[in-house]
Amino acid sequence: MNCTHQMRVKEGEGMGHKTRKDVIHTFHVNFFAMSLLETFPWDCLDRETTSDIIVDILHKTCLHPICVKNPPSLKYRRRFLTKLLKRHEMFASEPLDVLYEALGEVMCAQEEDICYKTYLLPTGDAVSLAENVALISQGTTGLVTWEAALYLSEWALENTHIFKNKTVLELGSGIGLTGIVVCRSSSLTKYIFSDCHQTVLQRLKDNITNCLTNGDGNSASVCVEELDWENVSDEQLQRIQANTIIAADVVYDPDIIACLVRLLSRLLNYKVQEKHPDVYIASTVRNPQTYDCFKKELETAGLRHVVMTDSVTQVFPYNRASTIEMIKIYV
Repeated sequence: MNCTHQMRVKEGEGMGHKTRKDVIHTFHVNFFAMSLLETFPWDCLDRETTSDIIVDILHKTCLHPICVKNPPSLKYRRRFLTKLLKRHEMFASEPLDVLYEALGEVMCAQEEDICYKTYLLPTGDAVSLAENVALISQGTTGLVTWEAALYLSEWALENTHIFKNKTVLELGSGIGLTGIVVCRSSSLTKYIFSDCHQTVLQRLKDNITNCLTNGDGNSASVCVEELDWENVSDEQLQRIQANTIIAADVVYDPDIIACLVRLLSRLLNYKVQEKHPDVYIASTVRNPQTYDCFKKELETAGLRHVVMTDSVTQVFPYNRASTIEMIKIYV
């Protein structure tokens, strides 16, 4: 999956109303998702409009209400404002007090262990998730959002019919992005988030509480299940009874592949309303050998799979140069 999305203003055209609005929106979306700063459309800040548009960008980023309530990491905000200031100083003759004040405020603040990434749905609704600043924290990678979860969320937005009136089980929910997006966008019966690390489960519950309130219009039942893939009981499977099973970025460690496939086999052979459940797995293929091992383990277990090649509309900003594959598994 290779996709490059960059917004530029044609030389000599200045910045028209529509383009200006799009540029500000791109800064808004990328900032709250904590996208890499080099992916922002900095070249669009041209000489004629730099002061005005920088003030608008500030109000859509560091001065926005989302940033007050659910801010990106302090380090990220410092780097963003420093880069914005340098861009302003390249062209503007007058200092911009509001920009210096914003930078001064974050320079004096103290970094915390938790930051927020906010993803905007096509409806305009915001999903703000608490994440750990460190990539690997407290012995788990489950406290951050991974690329395949973003891809699976985009796929779910385009395939809401798959979840209609279904009980959905998500394996390795992490901090909850995919499940929250599915619950916000689909008319499902029940959604079961699951993970096994206690710290992840607590963060997951907090994010669900913050993002899935009674006012979002969705009446689906939601629960969080502690699910240790190696020790799932028949009683748990009977209680879950999922029609649809999804997972993102669960194929990353060769040591857990065998127990994951055993669990998938049990889930697929546990009929709900006389039908085998549907299973969809999205993976960022970081190590082809590990991913091939997963597919061979599926074959050994008598499970078949098909690679899903349908194109997915970009909704969230993330690295699309990564190889992300989605498969459907069946018996």
